[in-house]
Amino acid sequence: MSAADTKPKAGTSEIDQRSIDTIRTLTIDAVQKANSGHAGAPLGLAPVAFTLWNHYLRYDPANPHWPNRDRFVLSVGHASMLLYSLLHLAEVAETDGGNAPAVSLEDIKKFRQLDSRTPGHPEYHFTTGVEVTTGPLGQGVANSVGMAMGGRFLGERLAYGDRPLFDYNVYAMCSDGDLMEGVASEAASIAGHLRLSNLCWIYDNNTITIEGHTDLAFSEEVAARFLAYGWQVLRVADANDTVAVSHALETFLQSGDRPTLIIVNSVIGYGAPTKQGTPKAHSDALGPDEVKGAKRAYGWPEDAQFLVPDGVYDNFRQGIGARGKALREEWLALVEEVKAGDMGLAKDLATYLAGELPDGWDAEIPVFPADAKGLATRESSGKVLNAIANRVPWLLGGSADLAPSNKTKLESPEAGTLGPFTPGGRNIHFGVREHAMGSIVNGLGLVGLRAYGATFLVFSDYMRPPIRLAALMELPVFHVFTHDSIGVGEDGPTHQPVEHLLALRAIPGLITFRPADANEVAEAYRVIMQLKHQPAVLALSRQPLPTVDRSKYAAASGTAKGAYVLAGADEAKPDVILIGTGSEVQLCLSAYDTLRSEGVKARVVSMPSWDLFEQQDEAYRNSVLPPEVTARVAVEQGSVIGWDRYTGSTGTILGMHTFGSSAPIKDLQTKFGFTPEKVLEAARAQLAKKKG
Repeated sequence: MSAADTKPKAGTSEIDQRSIDTIRTLTIDAVQKANSGHAGAPLGLAPVAFTLWNHYLRYDPANPHWPNRDRFVLSVGHASMLLYSLLHLAEVAETDGGNAPAVSLEDIKKFRQLDSRTPGHPEYHFTTGVEVTTGPLGQGVANSVGMAMGGRFLGERLAYGDRPLFDYNVYAMCSDGDLMEGVASEAASIAGHLRLSNLCWIYDNNTITIEGHTDLAFSEEVAARFLAYGWQVLRVADANDTVAVSHALETFLQSGDRPTLIIVNSVIGYGAPTKQGTPKAHSDALGPDEVKGAKRAYGWPEDAQFLVPDGVYDNFRQGIGARGKALREEWLALVEEVKAGDMGLAKDLATYLAGELPDGWDAEIPVFPADAKGLATRESSGKVLNAIANRVPWLLGGSADLAPSNKTKLESPEAGTLGPFTPGGRNIHFGVREHAMGSIVNGLGLVGLRAYGATFLVFSDYMRPPIRLAALMELPVFHVFTHDSIGVGEDGPTHQPVEHLLALRAIPGLITFRPADANEVAEAYRVIMQLKHQPAVLALSRQPLPTVDRSKYAAASGTAKGAYVLAGADEAKPDVILIGTGSEVQLCLSAYDTLRSEGVKARVVSMPSWDLFEQQDEAYRNSVLPPEVTARVAVEQGSVIGWDRYTGSTGTILGMHTFGSSAPIKDLQTKFGFTPEKVLEAARAQLAKKKG
């Protein structure tokens, strides 16, 4: 392709324009070949994304996991070919220092095909260079807030004198759809409050949605909205004006006291002769005639497919490649200074970067003595969480305005509050923003921090999208969900979870715990803190639960296997098995004592985690729940759905079939049948059925 074939925009060099149009044509060809995808946004945004990547992004393509790199989040995940084109043209390596590309030209040709590195929406851990899984709109921008918070936290906590080891920026590219989602509003609000000056959202204002013009459903003044949040708002009148784009990015980089929103006016499907600027450009292949017309508009050979013209790779090498290499080498030199001058900081940095826990991280975890009165598991959780936080300096988190109830505040004076002027604090006040909290926690996890959120279990519904994405991304984050049953009492059914344990257990890869006492809580935390590829949640009681006498019953270490024989292990083949979780384990123990006094060979199984139990081998599972013992009773103050996998079709499940009620806890337990007498009655019915 000759230089005369390109048509540079004013202020854009010929090779830069050629690079921009390469992004566009790779997108067109990939979507056309797949007969599936979204070409519209990449065609409009290509000049903006190119300018950011090749002229500003602090990123070393040869070492894409460099810890102090800038983060680029494509929140508008359906525009994935924009990102894949950039990863390919910038020659991002699959591994640090490796030769294999993260995204080859062959990968682009396999866009949206089975097991390709270029799935329909970007997937973290699946394609190197993808910083976060996006697709559900609003999630990416909310994740970016957590990433930015994490960067400021690390810059404050890991600094060599007055030189922070981390000072990266976070850029998130978003759409009208992103900004319509409620989670984006929640996240933008807290980002403005925290004055996250290292955060820049780039809003693709193309005014088109699937159903038509955005005026159909979205007529607010976005700039005014973000100014009200406390953001700096900049405008670029034409996405093709790379000089204006550069000016906006320069202004962001010079701003030091607030996050920035850059509103960029673009044309969806730019260049497509009949579809640009219309909903028809949003998704699906453009069609052969439209593809040729678009390529003509770019001055491109009409019949060339997946063409990367001469000079384009070199342009990226001389831009992002050279800049990123130099910046990374500067950072490595600083790290060498740290190793020579501050062994403690160097050790902390190495441990953090390795994703490991400090030596002795669990040394302060308490062992709780037997106590008939006991503690609410939310109370024991607070004690264990603080014991761990004392030893793990990059453990941070908070609650959606419920920390006094969730018991999630880190009490050490050193912990402090993460605020606008104290970015190194470890207590985060998320406000009543559960959805954003979940997404922000994911963002913190994505930069290697051990992060947690907290609220009442019933409000986990507000957080389901980020919890699901944490599982999909295999992020070791966790959430503390208290007030886990009708034990909430007088607040009534709006605050009493029923279906929530079932809903959480249904998420693949999520580890759900409902511990029976303080020592099971401690053991659950031991498991959670050592997870590397799985998120977890704790469902904890409001009401006090007796601390089990471990000299009489089995050790709580069985928690790590998800379920264990708490009582009656001396009977290899019991007559009846009572299975409980959380507060209901005490009901099972009470019934067990009565049955044993009557000569019945009973067994109690505490099952704090279905998920961990299912990970055990068949021999262990059968040792806990012998298949030949069919007389079984399961007890849980939640939905009965799913429990038949452990009771079988002939067992009894004591659970919730309706919503709860507003009343004192004792009245509720009687009304809904959660008493030792009801458990005993069910066990005797099972024994009678067995004899019959």
